Amino acid sequence: MLSTDEALARLMDAVPPALEGEVVKTHNANGRVLAEDIFSRINVPNADNSSMDGYAVRAEDCASGDASLKITQRIQAGTTGKLLRKGEAARIFTGAPVPEGADAIVIQENCESDGKTVTVRHIPKPGEWIRKTGESIKKEDRVLEKGTRLKAQHLGLAGSVGYLDLPVVRRPRVAFFSTGNEIVMPGEFLRPGHVYNSNRYLLRALLENFGCIVTDYGNVPDELFSTRKALLDTVDRHDLILASGGMSVGEEDHVREAVEAHGKITLWQIAVKPGKPMAYGEIIRTKKNKSAYKLTPFIGLPGNPVSSFVTFLIFVRPFLLRMMGVQDVKPLAVRMRADFSMGKAEERNEFLRARINDENGLELFENQGSGVLSSVTWSDGLIDNPPGNLIKKGDMVRFLPLIGLMHL
Repeated sequence: MLSTDEALARLMDAVPPALEGEVVKTHNANGRVLAEDIFSRINVPNADNSSMDGYAVRAEDCASGDASLKITQRIQAGTTGKLLRKGEAARIFTGAPVPEGADAIVIQENCESDGKTVTVRHIPKPGEWIRKTGESIKKEDRVLEKGTRLKAQHLGLAGSVGYLDLPVVRRPRVAFFSTGNEIVMPGEFLRPGHVYNSNRYLLRALLENFGCIVTDYGNVPDELFSTRKALLDTVDRHDLILASGGMSVGEEDHVREAVEAHGKITLWQIAVKPGKPMAYGEIIRTKKNKSAYKLTPFIGLPGNPVSSFVTFLIFVRPFLLRMMGVQDVKPLAVRMRADFSMGKAEERNEFLRARINDENGLELFENQGSGVLSSVTWSDGLIDNPPGNLIKKGDMVRFLPLIGLMHL
C-alpha cells in the first residue's frame, strides 16, 4: 500500500492542466480562484490626503508654535480644495485631498478656532498626518496573484484599485454517484440490512463548498453493467468523476473493474485509516468529444461515510484545488496538546476525530469507527497521526482544523 505522502504526490502529478478561465463580476467572485495576476490601475491613495480631522497648513507658517492663521476653505472627503496661500489654513477632514500649497496637517486637538481663524499650538513637520499618493499601492503594482482563492478581503482590494470584473478559473464540473444495493434514500422504506444514503448529501455538499458544478447521478446498483454505464454517461461532460463505495475487493464491488474496462486505475489502496480502499484512475473519453483532454480523472472513495469524509478532505480537496490552479494546497496545520492517551499504535497513517477542549487541548471522540458519522459532527478537526506513533497524554500532535479543510 502507498503511504499518504506517496499517494498525495502521485495524485498531484496526475492533475490535468488548470481549467480555463472566465470573467465574472467582482461581486460574484467570492470563493473563486483567480486566473491571472491583478495589477493596480491607480495609485492608492490617488492623491495626497489627510489621515486626520484638523487643519491643512504650510509648516513654515507654524514654526513659532503659536501661529494664528485665516481659515479660507473647508475640505471634505470627495471635494477638492484650492491653493493655500501664506498665512492661511484649510479646515480638513479625514480622507479629503490636501490642497495645493499645504504640506502638513495639524490635528484639531492641537488647535483653537473661532470659525474664521485658527490658532495652531503645535509645530508641525512637513508631511505630518498626510497620506502620500501611492503610499499604499502604486499604479501597476501586482496586488493579487494568479491562483489566489478569493475571499472578501481580496474582493475589497480588487474593487479599491478599479476592478469591476475579475478573471477567474471556471468552476469544475464534477459527476458524482454512490454505489450499493443496500443504500436507500431518506423517505424510502428502510428494510433490515439497508442504510440511508448519507454520502450523497455529505459529498455533494463538500463538492459545492469547493465551487464545483455537481451532476448528481444518485445511487448506482452493484452491477458491473450499471457501473460501466454510469461512467460512460459522465465521462465526456465532466472534469472529474467521483464515486463512493464499490472500491473494496468484495464480489459485489464493481467500480474498479468498470473503470479498468474504459481506462486504467493508477492508484489503489492507501495506508490510511479510515479510508484504505481509495482509488484514482483515468477514463478514456469518446472520439466524439472535442476537448483537448483525452482522459477524465476518476476518484473512488470508500463507502463508509467517515472514510469518505476523511479521504475527500485529504485527497480530493488538494486535487480540486490544483485543478483550479491553486499551487499551495497544503491544509492548515497546528501543533496542539493531546489530552488523551491511545491504547495502541496503528500501522497506517490515522486521522483521528478530535475537538478542542476548554484547556486548549485536544480530546478524542470515543468511537473512531469508519461508520460513526457523529464523530465528524462532534469534532473540530483531524489529528494527523503517523504510522506506528503511540500518542500519550501531553504529547504535541499535528491538528488539521476542519475550518481549513472544508472550504475553498
